[in-house]
Amino acid sequence: MGLSESTITALVFVVYLLIMLWLGALAYRQTANLSDYILGGRRLGHWVSALSAGASDMSGWLLLGLPGYAYLAGYEAGWIALGLLIGTYLNWRIMAVRLRCYSQLADNSLTLPDYLEKRFADPSHLLRLLSAFFILLFFLFYTAAGLVAGAKLFTSVFGIDYHAALVLGVGAILIYTFIGGFLAVSWTDVIQGLLMVVALVAVPLMAILSLGGWEAMQTGMQAQNPARLSAWSDRQGEPLGVLAILSLLGWGLGYFGQPHILARFAAMRTPAVADKARRIATGWSALGLIGALLVGFAGAGYLPGPLEGGDSEKAFINMVQQMLPTALAAICLAAILAAIMSTADSQLLVSASVLIQDFYQGLWRKDASQAELVWAGRGAVVAITLIAAWLAWEPGRSVLNLVAYAWAGFGAAFGPVLLFSLYWRRMTRWAALGGLLGGGITVVWWKSLQGGMFDLYEIVPGVLVASLLIGVITLFGRPPTRVGELFDQMRAEVRAYRQTID
Repeated sequence: MGLSESTITALVFVVYLLIMLWLGALAYRQTANLSDYILGGRRLGHWVSALSAGASDMSGWLLLGLPGYAYLAGYEAGWIALGLLIGTYLNWRIMAVRLRCYSQLADNSLTLPDYLEKRFADPSHLLRLLSAFFILLFFLFYTAAGLVAGAKLFTSVFGIDYHAALVLGVGAILIYTFIGGFLAVSWTDVIQGLLMVVALVAVPLMAILSLGGWEAMQTGMQAQNPARLSAWSDRQGEPLGVLAILSLLGWGLGYFGQPHILARFAAMRTPAVADKARRIATGWSALGLIGALLVGFAGAGYLPGPLEGGDSEKAFINMVQQMLPTALAAICLAAILAAIMSTADSQLLVSASVLIQDFYQGLWRKDASQAELVWAGRGAVVAITLIAAWLAWEPGRSVLNLVAYAWAGFGAAFGPVLLFSLYWRRMTRWAALGGLLGGGITVVWWKSLQGGMFDLYEIVPGVLVASLLIGVITLFGRPPTRVGELFDQMRAEVRAYRQTID
């Protein structure tokens, strides 16, 4: 008597999770101090840096949220993918090398709040506290999105209660992040990233071939909604205005302020890692984004009935279950779990790092031992996970909406501040504070309004306000001499590196 489909799927999931735990145990042996736990001792190579950054970036959103949006909106979703691909390339091109050099020169800064305080020689700790606050605030929503995605996966595959599924997903993510820290997260991201992109390429191609090719796929899209076949109109058939296109492309602005992605830049073994990693990361993102769009497009013709509202985010799950033999379907479904875990674990680790490095050690326990700090970091991982699980407790939450809000918050609050800090010698700590506050508050305020110009994705006005404040405040101030000297050291190191590859 053969095994049931649910049993085979469960066995595949268990094997996958055991591999993740094994990597966590290996990383545990190489985690001796806080630098190891937070940044892996700055020893990531180009493959690990690239795939870890990509996997931690895209999350379950790439296999649930974006395919669901493409399923409902059709070619309109291509604007989001284009913005994200451009953002990925530019992030590696203009941020990676400078942040790697500067974060180490700034007294080996391990977190973004730590870097900002030392970059601007802020004796008041205001930069550290404010940036840490925004990281914790927006990461709670971002991590909650991952937990919602994981619960939806377990509910769809095994038919278990949403809340039981949420607890199961939380436990899986928590264990290896708690044990292995940054190295465990980065090593598992490599496997998870490869699994994600293989599934996103294979599944839509098989669906399109089974439908009879590209034209047949378009016929299926048109049968449900002809407006899906135009990138210049929304799902109601109305022309996309400038604000709508800017909102969709604006997703790409978020990359410059995402702490869990930027941590991979700081953790590179040397600045030389960035060039090869940029090519790998851009190629990986291109394959993943195109695959996610094709899942949504093909799902409109392949799936027997229309998926409405939040159910559209199950397009990939439903296609896999209907199209593939049980064992292969289980592997592809494990790709969703991989996507969810690869982002949630990174977000938990960054949040815990902020709590320990910027609050616990930075303000209260300056003389704490390395062992104490590592265990305090593990405790912080548990606490943040529980709070995020509480936010995810409502089963009706949309993965896409939660991610969009957190993505905008980070992109607006940190993106302009970090970019200017790496390229503008004159920038002052008051300008950095103004940029953080202006960008973060604009996102929160703009999100609360609706209609007209306020339908513009909140990251766009947030970035504009933050950049304007940074520019105006900098022009009325002058940084301390030692801040300018540190900037000159960074610039000289970057120039020396660039000369070696020209």
